[in-house]
Amino acid sequence: MNETKKLKGRDLITIGIFSALYFILNFAAMITGFVPMLWLLPGVAGILTGIPFMLMESKVQKPGAILIMGLITATLYFVTGQFTVLLLITFAVACILSEIYRAVTKYDNRFIHMAISFILFCYGMLGSPLAIWVYKDSFLSQIRQNGMSAEYVESLSGLISVPMLIVLCISPIVGGAIGALIAKGLFRKHFRKAGIV
Repeated sequence: MNETKKLKGRDLITIGIFSALYFILNFAAMITGFVPMLWLLPGVAGILTGIPFMLMESKVQKPGAILIMGLITATLYFVTGQFTVLLLITFAVACILSEIYRAVTKYDNRFIHMAISFILFCYGMLGSPLAIWVYKDSFLSQIRQNGMSAEYVESLSGLISVPMLIVLCISPIVGGAIGALIAKGLFRKHFRKAGIV
């Protein structure tokens, strides 16, 4: 690998900082889970997390940056007890696809490439609500045991359908695009003036 493309200490610190910000905003998005419909839309997280992700990929244009961000996020979710095997699988696939896209486009920082990379990354959170389709009965039983009200469980159960699954799979594209556009607006108005990017 070209020496200039190797991750250095400063790069790792940058990735770590933006990964922490990403996790905090992503975790904040999970609070919307108290509303069943919003919990089933992983794209909601994309709306909030576009800024730290796109800042990170604009500052660290090197192989491995996105995978490390994904690993840090996965570790934090595991430590907080929020990680499942299904989420691990979707997160790993999303990180790899996003990383491959960045490599294929030669880490081009044009908005369209950064946005597509982010949208691919957003699919990592698909594993969280997808569990309700894969493990329906056991999943509903578990959240009932964890203290969710009967009304919440019934409302969530009523949303399980093929049309909702399609909406679930489309939501990262919509949420990721919105999050990317928000980040673009802030890049232009504030970050570039401050010399952050």
